Amino acid sequence: MPHDAAKASLIGRVWLPDQDGPALVRVADNRLIDISRHAATSAQLCADSGLIARLSQLDGPDLGPLDSILLNTPEGTRDRNRPWLLPPIDLQAVKAAGVTFAISMLERVIEERARGDAGAAAAIRSEIVRLVGDDLSRLKPGSPEAMALKEVLIRQGVWSQYLEVGIGPDAEIFTKAQPMASVGTGMLAGLHRASTWNNPEPEVVLVVAPDGRIVGATLGNDVNLRDVEGRSALLLGKAKDNNASCALGPFIRLFDAGFTLDHVRKMELSLDVTGPDGFVMKGASNMAKISRDPADLASQMLGPHHQYPDGAVLFLGTLFAPVQDRGAPGKGFTHAYGDIVVVAAPELGALVNQMAPSDECPPWQFGTTALMRNLARRGLL
Repeated sequence: MPHDAAKASLIGRVWLPDQDGPALVRVADNRLIDISRHAATSAQLCADSGLIARLSQLDGPDLGPLDSILLNTPEGTRDRNRPWLLPPIDLQAVKAAGVTFAISMLERVIEERARGDAGAAAAIRSEIVRLVGDDLSRLKPGSPEAMALKEVLIRQGVWSQYLEVGIGPDAEIFTKAQPMASVGTGMLAGLHRASTWNNPEPEVVLVVAPDGRIVGATLGNDVNLRDVEGRSALLLGKAKDNNASCALGPFIRLFDAGFTLDHVRKMELSLDVTGPDGFVMKGASNMAKISRDPADLASQMLGPHHQYPDGAVLFLGTLFAPVQDRGAPGKGFTHAYGDIVVVAAPELGALVNQMAPSDECPPWQFGTTALMRNLARRGLL
């Protein structure tokens, strides 16, 4: 939970076995209150500024202590007769911004030049850093200085499509997953079996209303298959969008007097990976080093040229790019099935997932049609 959970405005979703469907909840005194009769979906509440302002006054059935519902969430030990936690979003589009940090940008260039070969990455990394340096955080994308650097890099023969979106005027905004396809905290997160070089990406995820207002934030793990994307950027869909490969949660923290976009701009994220083989990796991502302001990224996602009538969530990218060897020297980091991944921030709590082959994670079966039918049957539409 957030370090100041007692005063945080937190919403989430819970599966109710007796209703065979989800309930929208708010957190109050470490208990979960069903507020579905006020807003049937997370998307509906996040679009309604009036409901957000009155969140603490929205009443409904008390579903019980958060701790017991969270403990019932992991698939392997779940009692399907009791409620469990879901990802905090539903109908919102799930988008992501790529190459928003200098180090991440350089790693994408390395992936491209290595053609997905982790063993070749170290030598290429040294070459790129020699030409470009490893601190481009002060360089404003799209600025005259950035365009001058672009010309220098083109002459050096190292220009890349990743550098284009890293320091050029246009951000990379892509679809991470379909609405309703994400997994939440305590659930398995998926890795495609074709990948042998992959990693977690700890990120802040903005929650954006249909009219473009940024109304809150949550944590995300933008699971990435580095070898697949490195082979070709046109394989981004396969690298990013697989069963259970988008993890979000545990809750959406709505903006209020005590938590604003400025808190997001300064946020420090931590990452812990603990493997079944005893391997441990720690990392961090400092939002103060992002190359593009979060508000700019949100405006590039949603505006006159692109609308999301159910709202959207936006992964903001990560500073973290693991190079720690796991196994043979020079092979870098890649996941092992069974890894426990913890993405955390004091203001947002912790998102915890265990990695598994995507075809062994529970298949995505409850989509938009199923949700609408369920809510209609329960009289919530």
